[in-house]
Amino acid sequence: MSEVRRCFAEEARSERPDLSTLCLLIGAQADGALDEAGMDAAQVELDRLAGELPFRPGTPDAWAGALRELLGGRYGFGGTAADYRRLESSLLHEVLRRRRGLPILLSVVWLEVARRAGAPVHGVALPGHFVVGFGAVEEAVLVDPFDGGRVLSGDDARALVTATTGADLRASMLQPATPLQVVSRILNNIRSWAAARPERSDVALWALELSLLLPAHPARLRYERAQLLVQRGDFLGGAVELDAYAEVVGAVDDAFAEGVRGEARAARAMLN
Repeated sequence: MSEVRRCFAEEARSERPDLSTLCLLIGAQADGALDEAGMDAAQVELDRLAGELPFRPGTPDAWAGALRELLGGRYGFGGTAADYRRLESSLLHEVLRRRRGLPILLSVVWLEVARRAGAPVHGVALPGHFVVGFGAVEEAVLVDPFDGGRVLSGDDARALVTATTGADLRASMLQPATPLQVVSRILNNIRSWAAARPERSDVALWALELSLLLPAHPARLRYERAQLLVQRGDFLGGAVELDAYAEVVGAVDDAFAEGVRGEARAARAMLN
């Protein structure tokens, strides 16, 4: 696992982080059976799928149609509500195997297959529902891989946002998501999955620790990791982390920092 994390950190901090590689390293962290050969096989499968697309369909509409016919139609990639209950739905190698997954992982498949084929494609991180755009941002053709690649009208995209946030669609929501933004959101999804299952605090911990390896991450993740260590019985490790976090936040919120120090003292008291 230390080698997986080293590779993840190295890739995340590279000049051009590779989305599929980072997603597969998340899979390797989750699934000890996924070795280097298995990750290579997943990359080969993405290459194979890209090779089945027609040569340069041309317009964004044509690209969207070609991906929908191949991935949503011929291979049946898509999702249902039940997929939200499975950790495998957030792991790229499992999504390629099962052809089922969360919207963001299905979008990763669409993105990686389309990119390999030379399509003008980008991810669109709508609140609560990740989709894919073809063509220039201002006039992109949006598709929903979770729904088999259905083309979304402006009203469709607005409805997705409103259903999740109650707010209207804003232009800023349609900006291309970077690979690291996609990976951060995937890890957040995994943490949310684990939070609903206290018996899987091991998953929450490694997802937090991978998030902390990303070049940019909220400082509060260190606090969450410290609390999780305490919950898992690592009282000393959690206390050390709590004290370190208190030092960071003390410069801007001394009262909160003192509360964190109190948590650290309480954690150490559990050792007595």
